Amino acid sequence: MKVLLLTGLGALFFAYYWADDFDPASLQGARVLLTGASAGVGEELAYHYARLGSHLVLTAHAEALLQKVNFLSYVHLTSLALPSLTESKGSLVVVSSLLGRVPRSFSSPYSAAKFALDSFFGSLRRELDVQDVNVAITMCVLGLWDRASAAEGVRGVTRAKAALGPKAALAVIRSGATRAPSVFYPWRFHLLCLLRAWLPRPRAWFIRQEFNVTAA
Repeated sequence: MKVLLLTGLGALFFAYYWADDFDPASLQGARVLLTGASAGVGEELAYHYARLGSHLVLTAHAEALLQKVNFLSYVHLTSLALPSLTESKGSLVVVSSLLGRVPRSFSSPYSAAKFALDSFFGSLRRELDVQDVNVAITMCVLGLWDRASAAEGVRGVTRAKAALGPKAALAVIRSGATRAPSVFYPWRFHLLCLLRAWLPRPRAWFIRQEFNVTAA
């Protein structure tokens, strides 16, 4: 009985992640406001949307400034865009990180900003549902670092790898176009988030396997 139950749950899990109802033609002529388009996943998103025939408005900040205003800029831009999105029944696609779901050593400021992002848009989604506002919010949980400067900053400290820009960007676009509530890239990140509920405080031995503690 347990084997059948596990098999059934496994089949549902894979069906959920491998179901594909993405239609590239749906983005032909779509109006897309894209922030952070100068590097990383943001740059790759711009390339993909352009190839799909979307109309783009691109914005970017210097890296140092971006780290300071990241969360507040999301909130401000969302507040300005909501009336138009409500009228057009549009979508908000929020690029976040695994660190917005699972805290990690030596990343306290970044994790705090990403947790705030996840909480804000989670609350906003509920508010829109209560008001019967047809604006989709897709939370994208991507690799730990998607910028060359970030990867360089932790070189020798962690064994974690950055998410692949082009593939991660395509996963974001597909999920936004299908109005999915969330996407995890790589998909195994969803398992890590689920495991956190069962193992909220991992033993230090497990944490050390991912870090060069002397370098950190």
